[in-house]
Amino acid sequence: MRVRLAGIDAPELGQPNSRRARSPIGFVFGKDVTLIVQDRDRYGRTVVQVKVADLEVNAELVRIGAAWAYRAYLTDRTLLNLEAVAKEFKRGLCSLSKAERKAPWGWRKAKRGNPVPGTASKRPSPPVASQGGFSCSVIKSCAQMSGCAEARFQLRTCRNPRIDGDGDGIPCEAICR
Repeated sequence: MRVRLAGIDAPELGQPNSRRARSPIGFVFGKDVTLIVQDRDRYGRTVVQVKVADLEVNAELVRIGAAWAYRAYLTDRTLLNLEAVAKEFKRGLCSLSKAERKAPWGWRKAKRGNPVPGTASKRPSPPVASQGGFSCSVIKSCAQMSGCAEARFQLRTCRNPRIDGDGDGIPCEAICR
């Protein structure tokens, strides 16, 4: 099962310090875990809170400086406090120099060619999938669709699982009956 840890973001593979951030995998490897499902992301991954016995793994990764609180998808504000503690005590990623300590969401954005606020990028944005006049440039809701053809395009080409609420493969059932 492919999952995404809720509320946190760790360095990407290929990003400086990604190995260091993945070293706490021992929290879960070979252990019985409990996954508390919170959502499904736009890539179809199940977003989960991970527990091993009484240990909340997502929060622990932030506390030891192996991950950041992911502000764009944050529902648990205590992660911000744990991140502040990691910074104060210079734990894990927070012990790195400011130049080495780049949040993964900023790193991904820069790699895609979209400038991070306050920086300049000369690389053009990657091409956007389009077909029949439809585009994946924006993940849409059913209310924003022009019709069933666009809803199918969004589900199949753009991989927007939010528009297939019951998971039956039929997007936006109110317009694709």
